[in-house]
Amino acid sequence: MKRSADSAVPAFWDQRYTSGETPWGLRKIPHTLRSFLKKRPTRKRILIPGCGTDYIVIKAFANAGFEVTAIDFSPVALAGTKKALGNFEGKIMWADFFESDFGRRFDLVYERAFLCAMHPRRWAGYVKRVAELLHPGGKLIGIFFYGTESEPPPYPINKAQAKELFGKYFRLIRDLKVSDSVPMFAGMERWQEWERTTLSKIAPRPTRARRRNWSRRRRYNQSNGCR
Repeated sequence: MKRSADSAVPAFWDQRYTSGETPWGLRKIPHTLRSFLKKRPTRKRILIPGCGTDYIVIKAFANAGFEVTAIDFSPVALAGTKKALGNFEGKIMWADFFESDFGRRFDLVYERAFLCAMHPRRWAGYVKRVAELLHPGGKLIGIFFYGTESEPPPYPINKAQAKELFGKYFRLIRDLKVSDSVPMFAGMERWQEWERTTLSKIAPRPTRARRRNWSRRRRYNQSNGCR
């Protein structure tokens, strides 16, 4: 089988999860996330896009009382996550982060190794989409890759880019150095919390595209036993 070189398509990730080539996998709860979970109220809705096989973090949010929706567009990753979680009360589903209609807004969106997996030309769309999916005052939280990479992906971001991209919809309220990164990200990750501002407005998305992708996602999830 020809190896996909386009990280924007599911085949790229299916091949890596199938072969076990996942050096970004942390396989534990990051220290910064553990601290966050100790301080926050329960029963908040959280979206985890590009969840991959990070079932430990998914379970940590659920155990802390969050209503979890975790998504990916790699069937291989989703199958592994569903198997690891077993009888899980949250939602683990195939979805296109940019196009799928989730039928709700969220209080939190969790980021780790998702933004840096996509080409920078998609970053503005990512930021706008996160803003669409959050309630005003909601937060984008998680671990961001700041650094250098000679052969991306992953694609690192810098402070100037982050300020320009996120500044339209968010304000940075917390910024900490991460001390327990995997080797490929060591010394180049930061825990950040970006709060969705109430003043910024977003144009509504086309309803026809939402209906089409919602139907597609529902058919896939039903046929593959996804929640």
